[in-house]
Amino acid sequence: MTKKRKALKIFLIIFVIILFLPEFPQIPVQNATAKDWNAKSFWFEPWGKSGVHKGIDIFGKMNTPILSTTYGLVIFAGELPRGGKVVAVLGPKWRVHYYAHLNADSVFIGEPVWSGKVIASLGDTGNAKGKPPHLHYSVVTLVPYLWKIDGATQGWKKAFYLDPVSILLP
Repeated sequence: MTKKRKALKIFLIIFVIILFLPEFPQIPVQNATAKDWNAKSFWFEPWGKSGVHKGIDIFGKMNTPILSTTYGLVIFAGELPRGGKVVAVLGPKWRVHYYAHLNADSVFIGEPVWSGKVIASLGDTGNAKGKPPHLHYSVVTLVPYLWKIDGATQGWKKAFYLDPVSILLP
C-alpha cells in the first residue's frame, strides 16, 4: 500500500470515529444570544414555498462573522436559489449543519472546521433579499429519527430535520 493510500485510510478512519463523538455546539452568529431568534419558528407553517420553516433565523448586523457550530467537514460552499450563499458542514452524528443567506463564505469544500471557526459572514442573499440580515440555520440528520414522524404538513421530513434550538441550547 502506498503512503498516500495509507494516509487516506487513516484520515477516513479518524473522520468516521469523529462523526460519532459529541458535538459541543455553539451559537453560529458571533455574539448572538437566544434573544436573537424566535425558538418557535422551527417547523412553523405556512412558510412560503417550502411549506414549513425547517430551521431558525438568527438576526444580526450585516457581515457579522458566522462561526461553525461544531467540528466537521465542509461538504458544500456555494449558491442556491432560495438560500443564496450557503455553507453545509457534515458534523458529528452524521448531521449536516446548513448555513444560508450568507454575505460571503470563507471556506472550501473538503475543508475541516471546528467549533468557533469563522466560515462566513452574515447577509441577506437568496430569498432573504430586502429583509433584515440573518442566518438561516438548519440541522439535517442523514440517519432518520423515525419516531419524530407525525401527521403534520410534511411530517415525514421531521425524521430528518432537527430543531436547532435543542442542539444549541441543550
